[in-house]
Amino acid sequence: MILCQISDLHIKAQGKKSYRVVDTAASLRRCIEQVNRLRQRPDAVVFTGDLVDFGMPEEYAALRELLAPLHIPYYLLPGNHDERHALRAAFSDHAYLQQGGAGKDGIEDARIEYVIEDHPLRIVALDTVIPHSSKGELAASSLAWLDRVLGEQPQRPTVIVMHHPPFKTGIGHMDDIGLADPQLLEQVVRRHPQVERVLCGHLHRPIHVRFGGTIASTCPGVSHQVVLDLDPQAASQFVMEPPGFQLHMWDTDAGLISHTAYVGEFDGPYPFYDGDNLID
Repeated sequence: MILCQISDLHIKAQGKKSYRVVDTAASLRRCIEQVNRLRQRPDAVVFTGDLVDFGMPEEYAALRELLAPLHIPYYLLPGNHDERHALRAAFSDHAYLQQGGAGKDGIEDARIEYVIEDHPLRIVALDTVIPHSSKGELAASSLAWLDRVLGEQPQRPTVIVMHHPPFKTGIGHMDDIGLADPQLLEQVVRRHPQVERVLCGHLHRPIHVRFGGTIASTCPGVSHQVVLDLDPQAASQFVMEPPGFQLHMWDTDAGLISHTAYVGEFDGPYPFYDGDNLID
């Protein structure tokens, strides 16, 4: 099985650019075209949050139109730029978004947390969103739900997907808006060794950390990247480094093998050999 991860889309309505610089719609179009052209087509795509920029219905309408050409089943989860009710309304035909325990005003306010059982690799989605905040958290009920869900199929290889990464990155301004109390999640994950990976977004960079007996990682942004500045006082800045996505291939012998792919047109491919001879 191949699971494609795309993150931090930040789609705006009416062709507006994010931060007045980034044409996020054009970036997503290029990414979707490239994913559709992959020689080994992924079995599923997961979008790990910050789907739109301000959580507005018109942004989700634009997102839905941009995703229409994707030829692969896909799953959405929110990030700190998203709004649960508007997301659910725009993708009302996505049954998994309607799961979850009822919030104080009904299902539309409940966290978007679900399990996808349709693939050899089980996908468990967590919602880390705090409304009107850039920071993330997992509710006690979410951690209890995760523990129960993982305990139901202890032999089934599983990935957990979420927006805020549960680890320090060293990029100060991003750590300031990270996940609260990540050790609580780590305690749950450590009890379930079938968890192959914790896949996250939010950081707009590929980062990998040992976590809870497995690996937690982040995905590059599909449009723009956070500046690589490992200073606790790092300025909040982005850079137009190459956009990317990740492919996570499940192999029964090797486990989960992850690759980062870059979106764009690049020279090549060129052969290493001319017949049996290495090209000098």
